[in-house]
Amino acid sequence: MKQLDVKLMHPKVQITKVISRIYKNGMTTTSGGNISIKDENGDIWVTPSAIDKGTLTEKDIICVKKDGTIIGDHTPSSEFPFHKAIYDVRPEIKAVIHAHPPALVSFSIVRNIPNTNIIPQAKEICGSIGYAPYGMPGSEELGAKIAAQFKDSNNMAVIMENHGTVLGGSDMMDAYTRFETLEFCARTIINAKTIGEPVYLTDEQIKSFEVQIPYDIPKNKVVSYPPEERSIRQDICNIVRRACDQGLMISSYGTVSVRWKDNDFLITPPNVARWDIMPDDIVQIKDGKAEPEKTPSRSFSLHQKIYEMNPHINSIILTQPPHLMAYGTTGVKFDVRTIPESWIFLQDVPCLPFGTHFEGDNTIPELLSESVPSVLISNDSFLVTGDKLLQTFDRLEVAEFSAKSLVMGAPLGTLFPINDAQVEALRKKFLG
Repeated sequence: MKQLDVKLMHPKVQITKVISRIYKNGMTTTSGGNISIKDENGDIWVTPSAIDKGTLTEKDIICVKKDGTIIGDHTPSSEFPFHKAIYDVRPEIKAVIHAHPPALVSFSIVRNIPNTNIIPQAKEICGSIGYAPYGMPGSEELGAKIAAQFKDSNNMAVIMENHGTVLGGSDMMDAYTRFETLEFCARTIINAKTIGEPVYLTDEQIKSFEVQIPYDIPKNKVVSYPPEERSIRQDICNIVRRACDQGLMISSYGTVSVRWKDNDFLITPPNVARWDIMPDDIVQIKDGKAEPEKTPSRSFSLHQKIYEMNPHINSIILTQPPHLMAYGTTGVKFDVRTIPESWIFLQDVPCLPFGTHFEGDNTIPELLSESVPSVLISNDSFLVTGDKLLQTFDRLEVAEFSAKSLVMGAPLGTLFPINDAQVEALRKKFLG
């Protein structure tokens, strides 16, 4: 399976795949949440009531026919009324996800809506967000309140007062990407507020980000795929999936590239769900040209310059871990002098202004070195480099673990980093 192609997968398969992903990522509980799909016949496929979300199988999924007939071994979700209400008022919506992810629940109980301008891609993915007043779970009243938020605007997501969130999509993957991205925004804002005050992007900055996708780069006419090249493709896919499993990437964002030979490299594409990426999705860049009929990541030119200007770098990961992004959205210094391992792996991490990763800016390629293997880009991402891909991924893990420790430590009291003398001792022993 190349990726989650909703046009080819039965609704039962889509639902079980996505609800499993939601549960394993800690965005719903055994009994909480429900998702549905409306098919071309007008029938609605929905998760059952009171069945363990961690073990759902295709045979557990219920079909509510257009005439109201119920087909399946269980009772439809108790929240089915608001799923149907959304489909009734917004015919273009074909999938609905409702869950209680912790960060979005936090927003629901303080009666607030996350500002998706915290990162550049989120505003377009999430769309406008509504807020539905409290209603009894499973009631027609709640369904009416939620449906009103979808009917009276172009909302594709609604925060439910003291409850959670519900999101719609043109298909299941569209709805899931919106759901995951909105929860990521909420987590980033909460983490940022733990250490400081988040700064948001302007609409103009977001527009400048969107135009960076390199649709017009030249393409090679003849492409070869020797064994070592195919091996790199698989390595990239394995690391991307691992990053998704560990919460270091989300489906809509995260770029990995690996030098193949000389300045030729392989890189992930945009608009492919990261946790379903396959070797055939990876884009080969040879002599500055891409594979035919493929589009590389919007940061393609940045990766190319890094490889050209830094012969010691053979792999790059650019992503948005939620605790690192707390530092990337507040301007608070990310001080890796927490434990010896953190400083040895990362040394000091500069935080650069939004836009320094755009095409034409050489700041990052010129700054990176063996003593500066990574940078934070404000309101965008963490970029980390290395010799081998596993080393680069290890640095990413260490950086996010360090950021998480700092965020968690902030409410406890004054943070005491390793002092200059201790750092110098580490430098002499481990870095020569």
